[in-house]
Amino acid sequence: MQRRAAIITALRTPVGRHAGALASVRPDDLAAHIIKAVVARSGIDPALIEDVYFGATNQAGEDNRNVARMAALLAGLPASVPGSTVNRLCASGLEAVNIAARMIEASHGDVFIAGGVESMSRAPYVLSKAESAFDRSQQIFDTSIGWRLVNPRMAALHYPFSMGETAENVARKHKISRADQDQFALQSQQRWSAAHQRGLFAQEIVPVEIPQRKGAPTLVSVDEHPRPDTTLENLAKLKPAFSKDDQGTVTAGNSSGINDGAAALLIVEAGLAKSLGLQPIAFIGPSAAAGVDPAFMGLG
Repeated sequence: MQRRAAIITALRTPVGRHAGALASVRPDDLAAHIIKAVVARSGIDPALIEDVYFGATNQAGEDNRNVARMAALLAGLPASVPGSTVNRLCASGLEAVNIAARMIEASHGDVFIAGGVESMSRAPYVLSKAESAFDRSQQIFDTSIGWRLVNPRMAALHYPFSMGETAENVARKHKISRADQDQFALQSQQRWSAAHQRGLFAQEIVPVEIPQRKGAPTLVSVDEHPRPDTTLENLAKLKPAFSKDDQGTVTAGNSSGINDGAAALLIVEAGLAKSLGLQPIAFIGPSAAAGVDPAFMGLG
């Protein structure tokens, strides 16, 4: 009989704005917070968890040295539970979930936690080492976003466009107008606002407690990045953020944000879930990945 991967519990932190409410929280602590919540909410015996897969794109600072394993230990999982960090850039967390599902389908395990974490606020600067004495060729990069320490051979093969520049490339190639992008962005803001007003995020968001220098801790329980008061008129006033000419259409208002947060799923083989009395909320279907021209990465 075909084995199926069932999602039992799916939780996330609020999404914090860059340098916002979650900026003081380390990414390994964010990940540990949500792993601990998933275990508590589901009631799963931590000893049954066979691996933790977590996506993390940066891995240049506090999320280095296998943040999945660090978070599992910080969450109080048994030392016998391993962890593996996955990096497929924007799809890192999604790939972590896919790996867990494939492991179940291939009979390589039954119980996994999978998710992702990122703290763009806490991403460090990196400085290249000198290659010789008194060398002045060192470079410094802000790892919050974009390329760093680019291989010249790679740059010759594929120009290292920023994510925003590739969005411009996609828009121009497929004739996606500024008006269409702004309308899509507005719809996204409106849908978040409607869902928030109806309390649809209440069951999936695990609040994060932020200690204060004085007084009681602050509890962060709502996404920071959305702007419910967004209008098409305000979006239209924004200048292109990435284009070097006046033909750009990608702006700060119709682009994805620079944020902090974590999410995790408990994924269990369907037959075992039934025997444990765990109620699935969804099942994971087939998945695949394909490469595209890096200049048009948004098509991937």
